[in-house]
Amino acid sequence: MGELVEIVDSLENKVSKLLHKLEILQQTNSKLKEELNQAISEKQLEQQTAQEWEEKYNSLKMANTMLGSNTNKTEAKLKINTLIRELDICIAKLAD
Repeated sequence: MGELVEIVDSLENKVSKLLHKLEILQQTNSKLKEELNQAISEKQLEQQTAQEWEEKYNSLKMANTMLGSNTNKTEAKLKINTLIRELDICIAKLAD
């Protein structure tokens, strides 16, 4: 009978240790999920910032071209032609 009590006590002790480990792992998992969500948010913010800077760069490049810079005149002409075509399409749709 004494051996049975020892076995039960040993099992209870092992179950208790396993539950404790489970709790620790769940806490660690929660922390890692929070860190992942934070990293994802930071990445999205950085991508958005990079996109905004790229748009600003393109705008400045176009403005520089419009002011008479010889480096991107061809690009500016192509952009203007594209804008004119888009306007023609809009005008045609309004005329219908």
